Amino acid sequence: MFRSHNCGELRASHINTEVTLSGWVQKVRDKGFMVWVDLRDRYGITQLILDEERTPESIMEKAQKLGREFVIQVTGTVIERSSKNPNLATGDIEILVKELTILNQANLPPFTIEDETDGGEELRMKYRYLDIRRNPVKNSLIFRHKVSQEVRNYLSKEGFIEVETPYLIKSTPEGARDFVVPSRMNPGEFYALPQSPQTFKQLLMVGGMDKYFQIVKCFRDEDLRADRQPEFTQIDCEMAFVEQEDILDAFEGLTRHLLKEINGIEINKFPRMTYDEAMKKYGNDKPDIRFGMEFGELNEVSQHKDFNVFNQAELVVGIAVPNGNSYTRKEIDKLIDWVKRPQIGALGMVYCRYNEDRTFKSSVDKFYDETDFEQWAQLTGAKPGDLICILSGDKNKVRAQMSALRMELAEQLGLRNPKEFAPLWVVDFPLLEWDEETERFHAMHHPFTSPKPGQLELLKTKPGEVKANAYDLVLNGNEIGGGSIRIHDKKTQSLMFDYLGFTEEEAKAQFGFLMNAFEYGAPPHGGLAFGLDRLVAILGGQETIRDFIAFPKNNAGRDVMIDAPAPIDNMQLEELSLKVKHHEK
Repeated sequence: MFRSHNCGELRASHINTEVTLSGWVQKVRDKGFMVWVDLRDRYGITQLILDEERTPESIMEKAQKLGREFVIQVTGTVIERSSKNPNLATGDIEILVKELTILNQANLPPFTIEDETDGGEELRMKYRYLDIRRNPVKNSLIFRHKVSQEVRNYLSKEGFIEVETPYLIKSTPEGARDFVVPSRMNPGEFYALPQSPQTFKQLLMVGGMDKYFQIVKCFRDEDLRADRQPEFTQIDCEMAFVEQEDILDAFEGLTRHLLKEINGIEINKFPRMTYDEAMKKYGNDKPDIRFGMEFGELNEVSQHKDFNVFNQAELVVGIAVPNGNSYTRKEIDKLIDWVKRPQIGALGMVYCRYNEDRTFKSSVDKFYDETDFEQWAQLTGAKPGDLICILSGDKNKVRAQMSALRMELAEQLGLRNPKEFAPLWVVDFPLLEWDEETERFHAMHHPFTSPKPGQLELLKTKPGEVKANAYDLVLNGNEIGGGSIRIHDKKTQSLMFDYLGFTEEEAKAQFGFLMNAFEYGAPPHGGLAFGLDRLVAILGGQETIRDFIAFPKNNAGRDVMIDAPAPIDNMQLEELSLKVKHHEK
């Protein structure tokens, strides 16, 4: 028996009990005549004590040779600790050791296994198995397990069936590049790893499963942005005989359940906002509504004077920064430099101080008067003591720039409280979006999303104005889930493929199996997929997903621990009928 108890469970009630513990050496304090060892496992830390009077000499010698992260087993008696530690669950007791076995020695770790470590991120990723021993990572993985269990329990009680779908599938265009897998038995042919189980969950609805879910790995070979992973986990769900309202009710229920069970927070109803409203008020389709600073469009009250920067702009938009009049000129100049960075791309920023005495002071005083500034304040919701920040230019670019500035200001002002949760449904997305490069429409979500009822005819005349029967669930400025009501008849699906630029032959080659299924009685159906990694991080009060994934990739998509991706040998390449073309670096 390696242990009778774990390192986190012994209390004063166990005093005088003989126990056996196993774990890792966290710390050794050697006074010569007395040695204290902090022994750690997943459950906590227990202090061991050895001294010359009560511990055999051979055991003392062995204890004095212990190093950090040695794996040991001890047997001894639980005794009362003379100097108690109120910060430790086991802080009232210690183990008087009478037997000690070194199960495994350890090299000196490349960083300290402490909550506050001296290891950089890349180093910790290389030695991820050591990083997992640290409480922040360990607790994040346990937290993820708890969320996953709550998801499974809730959906199972609601009548959903968990069904696994294949990982080796056919390559289909879903936005990002596929990861492809060569087939040895079918030379020159390839599987793809799924970007989502989209077509399979629709086929499960055709198969009559009615309510499906799966916690599933998905894969996208895309250029990695900050805090993205090439492999990620979805809570994938689909329901038959439903309309949009049924889907929103079902998954609002799941989200409410998680917030209550995981965070102890009750939220009754989630607000809803159209895509157009989100873009107009916040400049993006996943707004953080924990704070204000809504956009005010100022074209009508700014393009009547001789200020060409505004007059030539498609959109002039401002936000009111609460108590921003306290910003010094130097701080405002820093904001201007911030929006002019290449990542944001603004050419500059106009500002207007709203003084406590209700007067105004602006960087464009010579073009505008107090009456103009009062209208700006009214449209942005500014109050005395606020600062109005204004950007102008191309509508889509300016909205994105102002959205980024709004989030940056909220971060600076401490308005993004991770313990506050503000869910939001964004609905009525465009069905299609125009791509300037290919000069054709692309599906904003995917080719299987149905248009809003009654808008099918618009596809022929004004395809860019058609709204999708699609919805996103936003939490604290992050999209945590998205889905749609699907097309369930062959005629509409063929029409959709036509507008997306597929020839009949291409559509049949890519999706013939789905079109065939629709001829055998497909029910109306729809669904939603949550991003589990992001959801867990936000519920855990974080915005970075990496610590909630056991073995994450870095920003270059590499696993630095196992050094993947890596070349394969020539024999494997020959078996797969592949030849590698080397690119000059």
